[in-house]
Amino acid sequence: MNLNNKNFGLFMTRGVSLEKWDKIGSLSREIKPYQKLAEFFKEVYIFTYGNGEENRYLKLFPGNVHIVCKPKFLPSTVYSFLLPLIHRSKLSKIDILKTNQMDGSWSAAVSKKLYKNKLVVRCGYEWLQTLEKSQKSFVKRYFAFCAEKFAYNNADKVILTSEDSKKFVAQKFNVNSETIQIIPNYIDIDLFKPLNIEKEKGRIIFIGRLEKDKNLANLFYSLEGLDVKLVVVGSGSMRGELEQIAKDKNLKVVFKGNIEQAFIPQELNMSEIFVLPSLYEGNPKVLLEAMACGLSCIGTDVEGINSVLSHMDNGILSSSDSVSLKKAIRRLLGDRELCAKLGVSARKSIENHNSFEVCFERELTIYKTTLK
Repeated sequence: MNLNNKNFGLFMTRGVSLEKWDKIGSLSREIKPYQKLAEFFKEVYIFTYGNGEENRYLKLFPGNVHIVCKPKFLPSTVYSFLLPLIHRSKLSKIDILKTNQMDGSWSAAVSKKLYKNKLVVRCGYEWLQTLEKSQKSFVKRYFAFCAEKFAYNNADKVILTSEDSKKFVAQKFNVNSETIQIIPNYIDIDLFKPLNIEKEKGRIIFIGRLEKDKNLANLFYSLEGLDVKLVVVGSGSMRGELEQIAKDKNLKVVFKGNIEQAFIPQELNMSEIFVLPSLYEGNPKVLLEAMACGLSCIGTDVEGINSVLSHMDNGILSSSDSVSLKKAIRRLLGDRELCAKLGVSARKSIENHNSFEVCFERELTIYKTTLK
């Protein structure tokens, strides 16, 4: 299928803008697929929740990419419902629409019904599944259920990042499993790779949100009595509590806050072990990035992690309690040969399954077959 006479439209997540991606240091990663898609499609439209100042990012894209902004004084939620009408002149000439996440997906689904476009619904993480696991309120879960049911029912194809999410969507929303394609999160393996820098002995690293679902308190308790330094990259509501645990247990912990993505590979390569002690995950980019850098990785044996890590093959799976985490950390600290072996295997796994090239080709194939 030749796409060079077709137009493509991306619907960003409700409330999210290119500027927001820029501020959290993920802009270059997030826009890379659309920079590449512009080589195949006639025109690419990005529907953002930023205002007219978003156009300053046009210099990062080829000339056939258009940034479609939110009216300045219109609230994001109101705009998400009005978007299909406000931008009808553009939407009516777009051949295929894609959602970036499920929050706000109704804008694309309504557009599909109005203008008869093709619709690819993509979830970096499954919204309702995440809300259920984190035990959010019934109101939030019901709203997500209704929004997702509407989007899935109008989708020509669905892209999910894991088999766990595929099973959830197929059962919860009665979606034909043949409609669902699995494409994991991609990793820039030229950026995230083993670097020729000296590792700091006993340096362990965690990257992510400092929230309860990441199970960080148990990670901190697991370090008591170990001669290690934990580097924590990220921010969240638990920072104060975690700082107190580190003080009470006399732990060596460095809180670095948020770091721009370009500097994450160096932080990873300076470390010996990456630990992700979460209670649940989707398809965790931070774990994939650590694996791409050739780190020995420890993850809890939960959905989203155990589909990435294979125990004693490309990482170590642990229970979520502090005793199990400590046992896994001690095992790696005491066996440098095992550390090296797991790191090499982890890198190979990412090259085979999560490189940008592999994931992009699979997504491009979806657009070609959907537009046949």
